[in-house]
Amino acid sequence: MYRVWNFITNYSLLLILGALIALVWANTNPDSYHHFVEFVIWDHAPIGHYHDGHRTLTLHYLVNDVLMAFFFAIAAKEVWEAVILKNGSLRGKKAATPLFATAGGMIGPIAVYLGLALALGSETYDAVKNGWAIPTATDIAFSYLVGRMVFGAGHPAVRFLLLLAIADDAAGLIILAIFYPSGELAPEWLLLSLGAAIAVYLLFNWLPRRMDRGNQARPNSTFMRKKLGFWPYLIAACASWYGFQEAGIHPALGLLPIVPTIPHADRAFGIFSEAEQYLSDLLNHIEHALKHPVEVVLFFFGLLNAGVEFSAIAAPTWLVLAGLVVGKPIGVLLFGVVGAHILKLGLPQGMRTVDLFVIGCVSAIGFTVSLFVASVAFDAGPVQDAAKMGALFSFGAAVLSIVVGKLTRVQKQEF
Repeated sequence: MYRVWNFITNYSLLLILGALIALVWANTNPDSYHHFVEFVIWDHAPIGHYHDGHRTLTLHYLVNDVLMAFFFAIAAKEVWEAVILKNGSLRGKKAATPLFATAGGMIGPIAVYLGLALALGSETYDAVKNGWAIPTATDIAFSYLVGRMVFGAGHPAVRFLLLLAIADDAAGLIILAIFYPSGELAPEWLLLSLGAAIAVYLLFNWLPRRMDRGNQARPNSTFMRKKLGFWPYLIAACASWYGFQEAGIHPALGLLPIVPTIPHADRAFGIFSEAEQYLSDLLNHIEHALKHPVEVVLFFFGLLNAGVEFSAIAAPTWLVLAGLVVGKPIGVLLFGVVGAHILKLGLPQGMRTVDLFVIGCVSAIGFTVSLFVASVAFDAGPVQDAAKMGALFSFGAAVLSIVVGKLTRVQKQEF
């Protein structure tokens, strides 16, 4: 439990603190809050929001589009290891049913969100339809913590939940890249990102290992690690980020092509494993080095994005919330049943079918990524603010999960 709480402390408590400060500030002095959010750092800058023929770097852009790239890089690292490593959690039959449940946990919220929006009339539907992806997100840290509270640390449903959350993160990154461009698309700029990734992989990863074949001392790889470290990958990351910005794809995803190029261990113990800290490969070293900076980034993310006036509560608030707390549990249950029973993929030993519904309730905690998607799905204004409030209210899914766990008689299992 210590490892889980340590992860929550590292990556979520400062985020929540920033969000709480933002809520108080926005509801007591909204003018000064919005002036702070849109503070101009550099006008006519090489990076920033593009308007009137030039770019302007604001504090909001610096945090959401530049610094949050490190947060998404850490998420991508966990997804990459889960997929590529021999013992990765998203490889083989063991991941099949969780992947089906993940699909349901995304399709269900979308159906509920858009269905209710359509029922409210064409005017409401047209205003909110672009926010369909907001309720698909799962906050991996808090969902995992609540899952352990509901099921106990040793219950197989906790492992199932973690697989679902990792797959959900992967799907969320794809959705952001494809459906929420930051400007007019210029895909030729992605060649810069691709070229940076290929170059840094060949020159600083593949070539040294190739030269070290048959030599257990691995002098070339050791030289690259000790003398150059992360610097070649940071330079490539900057080039890739710029390519994403110019391509019109959200630049917060700009580091994703570089993550797979970094030398990594041939095994992973999992995002919440105590043993993870003892891995000394460069990829894990970079993740550990980013830990404290990302804490600060998440604080400012919460501060700059959660400042919503309570008067902004409106239809989008309830649509997002309904998508999460209604669509997630139903979608996870239905698709999980299809995978486990109709396709005969099965459930982990000791896990009941009804536990799928409880897992769906736990995964309805959207928060971090839901806030992020809301900030890119809508222009600043009442619709965006109302949608963000729905993301904040999704914390209520924690209470719902505990209640549903009691009603379905979940038997907690500790190690």
